[in-house]
Amino acid sequence: MPAFVRKGAPALLGAGTLCAALLLTACAHPAPTTPAAPTTPAPVKSSAAASADARPRTAPHLPGLGPLTQARIPDGATQALVVTGDTENSNTATAVLHQRAPGGRWYEAGGPWPARNALKGWTADHSAGDLRTPIGVYRIGDAGGRLPDPGGRLPYDEDPEFAISGTGFRGESLEGSFDHVIAIDYNRVPGRTPLDKERPLGADKGGGVWIHVDHGGPTQACVALDRDDLRALLLALDPAAEPVVVMGPAPELAR
Repeated sequence: MPAFVRKGAPALLGAGTLCAALLLTACAHPAPTTPAAPTTPAPVKSSAAASADARPRTAPHLPGLGPLTQARIPDGATQALVVTGDTENSNTATAVLHQRAPGGRWYEAGGPWPARNALKGWTADHSAGDLRTPIGVYRIGDAGGRLPDPGGRLPYDEDPEFAISGTGFRGESLEGSFDHVIAIDYNRVPGRTPLDKERPLGADKGGGVWIHVDHGGPTQACVALDRDDLRALLLALDPAAEPVVVMGPAPELAR
């Protein structure tokens, strides 16, 4: 499927219908210390050594991921956004963008960023309206929003249909939540605008799961990042790196 590059294209879907479907029904006392023995001053590091210390620290595998989760990351993926919640029922998380170096080791390339997920937490068997975010490893390759592309490399659909109104679970305004979004390839056809409503697994399995702007409360099923963090993520993602999102509660991802 060829990648779309729509900017300011005519609306394809009713804004009220789509946004309602996405956000309103689916989106001791311390131990005593012993005085240290006198030491000689540490030698001053050379500029070369200091430069080496500033290099990204790498790891052979993504931190926090167990062998089963790690094995689900496609061989060609060299960017991975890991979104980790504390427990199955938590609706706040932490997101870190990792990059794979040419030698195969991973390093942190963005974050850590505070994130939110669905009101009731996470699930390995998502269905429409369960108010949980699907656990898993999914590709992320298509973006869009009500506002113009901030300069990223993903195909981007600027469209007024991304407008949203109403209030969230805490009475917070939802306006601006879809100013920028990244579609998560859960029950959708890759290569299309995030607004596309085709659901290969069927409508009962939900859909429209995005990474979008944080509106100050938990989501229906999506992952939300602060506006500036989301823009930074959009600028960092590279389609050539075949980026994925790895998301779920820490105990599940550690398997």
